[in-house]
Amino acid sequence: WLREREAHRVLDYLRAENAYTQHQLQATEGLQQALYEEIVGRIKQEDSSAPYTDRGYVYRTRYEAGKEYAVYTRFRGSLDAPEEILLNANERAQGHSYYANGSLRISPNNHLLAYGEDTLGRRIYTLRFKNLNTGEYLSDEIPNTTGSATWANDNQTVFYTVRDEALRPYKIYKHRLGTDPSEDQEVYHETDDTFHSFVYKSKSQRFLLIASIQTLTTEYRILDADQPDGEWRVFQPRDKAGKLEYSIDHYGDRFYLLTNYQAQNFRLMTCPLDATTKEHWEELIPHREDVLLEDLELFRDFLVLTERQNGITRIRVMPWAGEEHYVEFPEDAYLAYTGINREFDTSLVRIGYQSMKTPPSSFDYDMERRQLHLVKQDEILGGFASADYVAERHYAKVRDGAVVPISLVYHRDTPRDRSAPLLLYGYGSYGNSMEPYFSATRLSLLNRGFIFAIAHIRGGEEMGRHWYENGKLLHKKNTFYDFIDCGEYLIQEGYTATGQLYAMGGSAGGLLMGAVMNLRPELWAGIIAAVPFVDVVTTMLDESIPLTAGEYDEWGNPNDPVFYEYIKSYSPYDNVRAADYPPLLVTTGLHDSQVQYWEPAKWVARLRELKTDDNVLLLHTNMDAGHGGASGRFARHKETAMDYAFLLHLSGYPLPGS
Repeated sequence: WLREREAHRVLDYLRAENAYTQHQLQATEGLQQALYEEIVGRIKQEDSSAPYTDRGYVYRTRYEAGKEYAVYTRFRGSLDAPEEILLNANERAQGHSYYANGSLRISPNNHLLAYGEDTLGRRIYTLRFKNLNTGEYLSDEIPNTTGSATWANDNQTVFYTVRDEALRPYKIYKHRLGTDPSEDQEVYHETDDTFHSFVYKSKSQRFLLIASIQTLTTEYRILDADQPDGEWRVFQPRDKAGKLEYSIDHYGDRFYLLTNYQAQNFRLMTCPLDATTKEHWEELIPHREDVLLEDLELFRDFLVLTERQNGITRIRVMPWAGEEHYVEFPEDAYLAYTGINREFDTSLVRIGYQSMKTPPSSFDYDMERRQLHLVKQDEILGGFASADYVAERHYAKVRDGAVVPISLVYHRDTPRDRSAPLLLYGYGSYGNSMEPYFSATRLSLLNRGFIFAIAHIRGGEEMGRHWYENGKLLHKKNTFYDFIDCGEYLIQEGYTATGQLYAMGGSAGGLLMGAVMNLRPELWAGIIAAVPFVDVVTTMLDESIPLTAGEYDEWGNPNDPVFYEYIKSYSPYDNVRAADYPPLLVTTGLHDSQVQYWEPAKWVARLRELKTDDNVLLLHTNMDAGHGGASGRFARHKETAMDYAFLLHLSGYPLPGS
């Protein structure tokens, strides 16, 4: 009955839980307000992104004082030209409790804008179109899309993706401006419900590409962007048995491919435009056991690769003719990545950089002179100084001998005498690497004596593809054991003490929270589980739920008795028992499209029934949002302030007025 999203008894149930949470946190309301004002006070009210150039225009996103959403702008030729407003999301959001826009896509002639709008939080977007010369919105409106459109080179045809009832992106349609969207032509239907599809364009603008992606298998179709009515052709047929993955881009008379074909950590291959199956692939960068090849960026005179070694991303610059090198950065643990690089004919590559003590920064790197030029660094208001914080990298040897990286940060005045509370964060799924990232909101914890640590556990790809393979399917428990062992390592090394160790994770990281809470409830002084995936058996047996069928390669198919028993042995909901559990705050969103709200709701109900302690157990449902929480720059931090107040109160931090 809890799945009846719009039923009064369901809404009343969730609102009653919200009222209970508010009552239990009543003593922290002053602290929550102070935290919220502090967090928002660090945000520069009038701000703008680092500009980038594309086809004769300079693009920039800016924010206005007191406004929740972005204003997307461009300038013809340079920033000295008059500003043109592409989209003012603040105006579009009026009258909606939730608003998100999808990707903005400009037509090749620069005259038209296509973008998506979601006003529910389910990540179901309506495509809209705008004439940038007149400012008028076209009558074309296309519902139930993923929020992005891809232009053919005729400036009249767009390709887009729609979702099925389980919210799987599964069909690609072709729309010609000025025609009825109900008559749009279906150009591709992904019939395998373990795959999802999307459409995009090569950086060269010459090819349209349809990708079909499964956890362990990919397949692409290509079409000349000058011939939108032409026939799509398969680049390399899918090989599910061989678990073949590849991604492609184009430059000149060659395609360039990142692939795991006979290469666990991926290698770079090329092939001719008219001979694209794998027997024609030629190796350019070989496989390496200790380096994961993650991304590539093509320029007229340079090839730029993103590689990961020992958990850290590195930017490798390779001239088509000349000596290669790596971009040098000053810190031991950081996140570096290529940014928006739309132009081919340039010696500058846009690079993003940050660390746990360095705010997000955009650099233009001169590949010829080997010089970094800072374009923009996020300004953190409120007296922030990077030198006030200490960032460290540790390596914990866990129970089976694997060595797990830990990134941590704390204020330089925080004592190292085991008295500090420590928040350990983790994810560990889907091969998504948790980076040593900067967070301005996190400063509110650090400035109050918390240490913050990220456990780079198996299930991500921090240490290479094997790191992912050893944290999924029938190896999933490594993820949970790694996290527990990292927590114990931090206690042993004197960063915190038993009774001062807290944990947090979201989505699949919420599953992690539920699992480690069942395995070692006494280890944690408190836990926050955000949008947690905790009813794994039930969800993975129900193919009507979004994402389920496409995730058998991640968790296993519980219709197979082997996987059923293994999943059931760790699924948080199925392993709640009569035990003393730590204080717990669970958050979810009514319109969540990835982890349905009823999972955390029924998990909390089961915990209430069986747990033997008197510790606080709270469920908070955002009634207006989905998986990502509240929309907007400021409103989302109401929930952040609640999370932090929960932790600070548990750690004994004095409350205002106490």
